[in-house]
Amino acid sequence: MKSKRLARKFYIRPTLQVAKDLLGKYIIRKIGKKQIEGKIIETEAYIGPRDKASHAYRGKVTLRNKAEWLEGGHIYIYLVYGMYWQFNISTYKAGAPECVLIRALAVDGKISEANGPGKLCRHLKLDKSFYGENLVMSKKVWLEDRGVEIKPSGIIATPRIGIAYAGPYWSRRHWRFLLKEYQKLLPK
Repeated sequence: MKSKRLARKFYIRPTLQVAKDLLGKYIIRKIGKKQIEGKIIETEAYIGPRDKASHAYRGKVTLRNKAEWLEGGHIYIYLVYGMYWQFNISTYKAGAPECVLIRALAVDGKISEANGPGKLCRHLKLDKSFYGENLVMSKKVWLEDRGVEIKPSGIIATPRIGIAYAGPYWSRRHWRFLLKEYQKLLPK
């Protein structure tokens, strides 16, 4: 099968399904005539406003999280610790603040340079200028399906990382998904 850009209908489905279905898809970043890409191998779902780990918990709207409220298929990127960009994709419908954090990529079958959200953004050269970018229409960054089927048995679900502040119920939700074949190479 030929590469195919992901359409809006892919992103506006339920967030947990999108988080799993993003595994094995490719992020393409175009800079001039150069193209950087990587296969998505780890994701994490956030389902606000009921999700205590979400930036939109309790329906909160801020300058930082407005892109999370857009219809599925837009970039929600933000800075943590004053130095690391985090690349999220809005999901579901407009007005429902849900998103998927892209945690790691495989590049040429290896993950050393993109094995965490901050490293991933450095590798793809993503920053605040991509806030709200429409992945369906963008000429700078988009996602592709290259026709590789990922079976449910090839996906591992684990608790999300670094959200103990949300309490045991939310921090123990198995909403982090990774490709089984890369499991030993990713941080726990």
